[in-house]
Amino acid sequence: MQITTVTMNPTIDKSSRVARVVAERKLRCEPPVFEPGGGGINVCRAIRNLGGASLAVFPAGEGHTGRFFKALIEDEDLTYRAVPVKTRTRESLMIYETSTGQQYRFGMPGQELAAEDWQACLEAMFQVDPTPDYLVASGSLPPGAPENFYALMAERCRAQSIRLVVDTSGDPLCRAAEAGVFLLKPNLNELQTLAGCELDEEADQEEIVRSLVDEGRSRYVVLSLGAAGVLAASETGIERLRAPTVKIQSKVGAGDSTLAGITLKLSQGAGFREAVIYGVAAGAAAVMTPGSELCRGDDVERLVQRMA
Repeated sequence: MQITTVTMNPTIDKSSRVARVVAERKLRCEPPVFEPGGGGINVCRAIRNLGGASLAVFPAGEGHTGRFFKALIEDEDLTYRAVPVKTRTRESLMIYETSTGQQYRFGMPGQELAAEDWQACLEAMFQVDPTPDYLVASGSLPPGAPENFYALMAERCRAQSIRLVVDTSGDPLCRAAEAGVFLLKPNLNELQTLAGCELDEEADQEEIVRSLVDEGRSRYVVLSLGAAGVLAASETGIERLRAPTVKIQSKVGAGDSTLAGITLKLSQGAGFREAVIYGVAAGAAAVMTPGSELCRGDDVERLVQRMA
């Protein structure tokens, strides 16, 4: 089955290391590493690491940053469809403090996307040949894109029998859930946004994820709970699946790796529970890698065996 990811707010991820972060002082950093980023891009990268294949659709900005971003995508050997837009591709920065092991992450906003540009992106993802079986919409929306962008995608997906997987936040998440999707992967803060209230008790969390399924807002819900694993919900019930204990090097990319693992396994015909277990293992494998490196296939297979 075909998987396409959509990244409406892609970014050039720059990362480096420094002994200590100190205010008002020039800091001598190590040589930077540049990687293509944004939710859907990272899902594609993780799927490739897991031995799968997918297509990345994203708006490609003008000028040096847009060309550099596409070069980074090609260096990763990803299959992509770039939609030309009139804005620059944004950049983000991650600094790792070697003396403490702490990470400092600076996410920059994207430039405003013109109406004709976001509409071109919407059309492009439904002109892919062959039509995808799974469409993964992951990450934030850039300024200018409407809050109901993912809801518009949901309507188109329903008409074409495409399974829409959504991993986002805020009002775009709420609008997508109102429209109805195949799978939602919120974290606790995002679930609270959907619920409109605090969810401190496990029973409250379970009630909300169950209601999302029962009300037809999402066929499946996978609530990310960090080191505690996930709470998975479907029409057959709910289940908490704990993440295996691993040595943490970096939490960057864990959620994207989890989503990649779930989607890839579902596309291969696995049942929902099997796919979630694989996704949890992929997320745990991602935190075992340094910096912004994603999951490694061999690590995932070993962790799956521990969870069996």
